Amino acid sequence: MKATYWQRGETLDYTPENAVGNGEVVSLGTRIGVAGGDIKAGELGHLHVVGVFEMPKAASVSITMGAAVYYDAGAGAITTASASNVPAGYAAAAAGANDATVLVKLLG
Repeated sequence: MKATYWQRGETLDYTPENAVGNGEVVSLGTRIGVAGGDIKAGELGHLHVVGVFEMPKAASVSITMGAAVYYDAGAGAITTASASNVPAGYAAAAAGANDATVLVKLLG
C-alpha cells in the first residue's frame, strides 16, 4: 500500500448539507469538529479538529481536568455523560457545576 500526503489534519475539508456558522460544533459521528468560518450549504469549508475550544457546558455538571467529555447535540452542550452523545475530547481545565463553559481539547 502507498499513501500520498494530503494535508496536516488540523483542519479538515467539509461540505455541509445545511449552512454552518463560524464556531459552530459539528458532529462527525465519532467525534466533533468546529467550523473555522461560515460555510454555506453544499460549499466547501473547513472544520478544526485539533485544538482547545471554550464550549457551553451542561448545567449543574462538574468536570475535572482530563475527564472525557461528550457533545450533547440536543442540548448544544458539553457533558460527561457518554450515552447517546458524541465523543468531543477531554477537559483542558476543570469546570464547576456553576460554570457556563468548559475548555475542551478536541480528540484530533
